[in-house]
Amino acid sequence: MKSRSLSLILIFLFCAITAFAQKDPKAKAVLDDMSKKYQSMKGFTAGFDYTYQDAAGTGDRQSGEIAVSGEKYRLKLPDQEIYNDGKTVWTFIQTATYKEVTINEASQMEGELTPSNVYKMYQSGFNYRLLADKTYQGKSVHVVELIAQKPNAPFKEVKLMVDKSTKDLLGWEMFDGQGGMFAYSFKNLKAAPSLPADYFVFDAKKYPGIEVIDLR
Repeated sequence: MKSRSLSLILIFLFCAITAFAQKDPKAKAVLDDMSKKYQSMKGFTAGFDYTYQDAAGTGDRQSGEIAVSGEKYRLKLPDQEIYNDGKTVWTFIQTATYKEVTINEASQMEGELTPSNVYKMYQSGFNYRLLADKTYQGKSVHVVELIAQKPNAPFKEVKLMVDKSTKDLLGWEMFDGQGGMFAYSFKNLKAAPSLPADYFVFDAKKYPGIEVIDLR
């Protein structure tokens, strides 16, 4: 009987420790503060550096600009622009020889990490914990690790770097579970609460001869 009681106690303790590790309250406090700050801003603009590295160590690095307003965002990279007005997503590519835009419903991107949901993605589909603080962009940051709960999630792990003093999200790293790592680093972030709605809508009429690929 004593042996059975001891086993039950150990099982209870293991379950309690596991549950605590899945939703670290200290990490949640950091994430909640960060999320509240960005939701109160209504909109913002920023520059960013984007880096991709595969399992072999080869990769790519680009710089761009981002504007976010609620669920809407506009992302500018040297070779493409992505417009999202909350309902429709346009991916515009322009080179010296051709122009094309691919159109999707925003709902088709559900579950993906986007500039408009990175601040609240932790609220569902992830467990999280607080890792050791570090210096990032010359600032002391909290590092919060998110672990996907579903095995088929696009990204298995995400690390968020949150400024300890300002609560700003300075950057994040995403790992696909196959050796690939995607990293974004913000710079020159500014509040922009009055971005016009049409700033997030792509107008194909401005680009004569453009190829339109409508996947809606």
